[in-house]
Amino acid sequence: MIVNITEVMTINAESCTPESTCKEVAVKMKDLDVGVIPICDNQKLVGIITDRDLVLQGLANNLSSESTIAGLMSKDVVTGTKDMSIKEAANVMSQEKIRRLPIVEKGNLVGIVSLGDLAINNQSNQKAGNVLEEISMPAEPKR
Repeated sequence: MIVNITEVMTINAESCTPESTCKEVAVKMKDLDVGVIPICDNQKLVGIITDRDLVLQGLANNLSSESTIAGLMSKDVVTGTKDMSIKEAANVMSQEKIRRLPIVEKGNLVGIVSLGDLAINNQSNQKAGNVLEEISMPAEPKR
């Protein structure tokens, strides 16, 4: 039975720096087939950027593909720790309505866990489904 987050998280997660360009980040997302990239400064997690950030804050605002992502990335990143249980990680993801949780140790990125990672564990299948359902609730349209 898998209980600890380290047993399902992706280790050696690819990252970019705040100085990376929008194009570099987009290409990395495409190559890795992911929708989020952690942003690190010498292994220290300083932000996170999603494909949605690139489109809505970058492309939709006519930002150049050569612009750095420093102004687009989210700086207040919700993180987990290596000693978390899968249940604790699922609870954090559910509470914060996030699909991916960077795992840090002393501020340094050591891995990342996604809802998919949680779903491969039978113990957390139901919890991952509940988290996804909560995250996927449609927002009310702006009026």
